[in-house]
Amino acid sequence: MKWDKSSVSRSGPGPSRREFLTASAAATGAAIASGLAGDSQANAATKPPAKSNRSAGPHAEFRAALGGPWPSFHTPFTRHGEIDFEAVRRMVDFLIEEAKAKAVVLTWGDSLCSLLTDDEVAELTQAICRHVKKRALVVAADRQWWTGKEVAFARYCVEVGADMLMVLPPDWAASTTLDTLVAHYAAVAEHIPVMLVTNYLVKRGDQFGLDLAKRLVKEVPGVVAVKDDVCGEFIRRLCLEVGDRWVLSAGGQKQNHMNMVPYGVDGYLSTFISFKPAIAWQYWRAIEEGDLDAATAVIRDYDMPLFDYLLGVEGSFDAAVHGILELTGQAGRWRRAPYYSLSDPQMEQLKEFLTKRRML
Repeated sequence: MKWDKSSVSRSGPGPSRREFLTASAAATGAAIASGLAGDSQANAATKPPAKSNRSAGPHAEFRAALGGPWPSFHTPFTRHGEIDFEAVRRMVDFLIEEAKAKAVVLTWGDSLCSLLTDDEVAELTQAICRHVKKRALVVAADRQWWTGKEVAFARYCVEVGADMLMVLPPDWAASTTLDTLVAHYAAVAEHIPVMLVTNYLVKRGDQFGLDLAKRLVKEVPGVVAVKDDVCGEFIRRLCLEVGDRWVLSAGGQKQNHMNMVPYGVDGYLSTFISFKPAIAWQYWRAIEEGDLDAATAVIRDYDMPLFDYLLGVEGSFDAAVHGILELTGQAGRWRRAPYYSLSDPQMEQLKEFLTKRRML
């Protein structure tokens, strides 16, 4: 794979892959036309969703892309553990052309950065950007790098065409402070718009996370979005604090998004949009139209049953999600060892569950 060193980022020439890898040693979319098979409620709701009242204001272009359901990209592998780049391209096309997603988002967890090398994160990011071809927003993800390497990756992301970087700082043994985190985000935001992900803040307590958000709003204008994983009182307070400045997304499961609705929220990480997008858009139409009863019904009938099942599968939900990708013809079920991949009998059980629930 060749890397074009002639590309120019916002702040000058971007790094080559070698420079990136050695940096540690240096300083909403339209609604789906077809509804759920056999589900008259979904089939009837094919009109575009009503315009969100949060579509204006700061970062309107990001709100347009991340307002509504958006996918977290699940890196596909071959049976032998190689990244399946053919499947990567199929999955991107499905998300944009069939699911009508306006963003393709990589995340540390779902994109299995824990199983990827730094080199592979760079290669996967480039492959997705090249295949998206500006048809959708691309949010890149990191591997919890130190500031120097994170900055190198930010410059690299701009070079290959990413639009935003979800930054997950390292914080082993609570080693960061508010000052060092603000400096970390500021250094990255010099090069690319930044999405804050709150996963690592769970162990630091609500007040630490809220204090960080307040400082970032005041001191780092390049932080433009947040994906929340903390939930509860923290995200309600965060919405009230920064909702007029940042694009707000719930980090998985519709019930978490629903909990943010009264406090201001733009979109949410959707599992369904990656394989049965009609369900995701059915929920979103209900939200946009203010029909909370209909939105709650989708949570009750689809979201809760799916996650109850996924979390009970051997290898947990990500093993099952990769199984779903195989059942829908997008990719294989395989994950790299030591992560578990579903057996043939488990695949049959998964298929039976999804079929009975009209999710396949």
